[in-house]
Amino acid sequence: MAGRTIDRDSERDWQGRRSAKALACTRAFSAHQRAWFGELQARARLGDPIALVNADVPHEIFRAMDIPYVVNQWWASVVSAKQKSAQYLGSLRERGYPDDSEQYNALALASAFDRDPEQAPWGGLPLPTIVVAEAYGDAMPKVFELWALEHGAAFYPLEKTVLTEDPDPRWWERVQDDWEALIGSERIDLLVDELKGLIRFLEQTTGRIFDETRFRRVMLLANEQAAFNAAARDLVARTTPAPISITDSIPAVMLPQWHRGTEWGRDAARTFFEEVEARVEQGEAAYPGERMRLMWVGRGLWFNLGFYQFFQERFGAVFVWSMYLAIAADGYIRRGADPLRTLAGRFAAFTEQLNAPPWNAAWFVKEAHHNQIDGVIHLAGGAQRGAYFVTRALEEAGFPVFQIDADNVDARNWNEEALKDNLSAFLEHRVAARAYARLAAARPAAT
Repeated sequence: MAGRTIDRDSERDWQGRRSAKALACTRAFSAHQRAWFGELQARARLGDPIALVNADVPHEIFRAMDIPYVVNQWWASVVSAKQKSAQYLGSLRERGYPDDSEQYNALALASAFDRDPEQAPWGGLPLPTIVVAEAYGDAMPKVFELWALEHGAAFYPLEKTVLTEDPDPRWWERVQDDWEALIGSERIDLLVDELKGLIRFLEQTTGRIFDETRFRRVMLLANEQAAFNAAARDLVARTTPAPISITDSIPAVMLPQWHRGTEWGRDAARTFFEEVEARVEQGEAAYPGERMRLMWVGRGLWFNLGFYQFFQERFGAVFVWSMYLAIAADGYIRRGADPLRTLAGRFAAFTEQLNAPPWNAAWFVKEAHHNQIDGVIHLAGGAQRGAYFVTRALEEAGFPVFQIDADNVDARNWNEEALKDNLSAFLEHRVAARAYARLAAARPAAT
């Protein structure tokens, strides 16, 4: 592969280009999301309370109370995909707020200053009456306090604990049933109290009543949804060439994730698994000429999803892994007799699973082995935490890592040309050798 050159005219076509989708369900889920968002906008116009919540907030509470909600990070991905990030972050700067801190979490707030439905993505985000976020760090509570200051939303800061003892880094082996012992009862106790406080806050703010029977059903459906995601993750991991790439798996798993605890979300996860299974049975691949299997560590590159397929066509390098399907497989299933305590067990250590070494680093290494990965691309900019330890753990396990210091929704400092040159050299000089050895080992011995 040495000496391969890049066609600059072709390369320019990929800047900001949408990715091509292979799955019918991905397109169907996107259509459902547009219809759902239109219904949410209509409910907002009729005076329904609308919540804006972070991805790591227990959405199941809102589901059980029939409080419509928008996930902050999902809306940021829409804004970024519509190439509105620079404009909206500029509106923060014009108002005297930072535009270079917590962009992923602040982009929805920035978009709310655009009240022109003709110009705003999808007609614009309805102004929420309630905002909820985990109060970690210094910046996050400030972002959500601005929702109250600028738009009059009621803010509930959700407190969580952090690790105080050496954890079991192989958390995924115990977390489904042994979550109390793994995480610690004191940590669970605190989050249970926080969730009770959230329920009281929502009841007082909206007049809705928490329905425990419905809540139990929500928890059951969420577990069933996660089980289908786990089956899909394992099928992709063991199949070469991969039946799908992350340009399909990310939307196919994340759009239903924002409807977690519904029959539609559970059924969508089943549909996703069944379509992947059918592709495996029919021998269909994301890219039949697959020669390298890549892992994308970090948040989705929402402003340039076509980036993932650029290297596929030039090097046979297929991005088969992202955290979205993997965490949907390993991070959500919880079984327990007390549904509220079980929900606390789902979220009390969620930050550590994705962001805190050694939990996240050990999990990434496990997933790299499981998915037969040849090389890792690590988006380590923005607010990514523990990046050094993640990269070191993967390298020590034998996986070459290329680190990108960029923000996943802020394209203002994104240098496409230089990045593709450097990443191409990485694939040629570090990943190709590992991929060749893996493929050679997989060939049947000559007789």
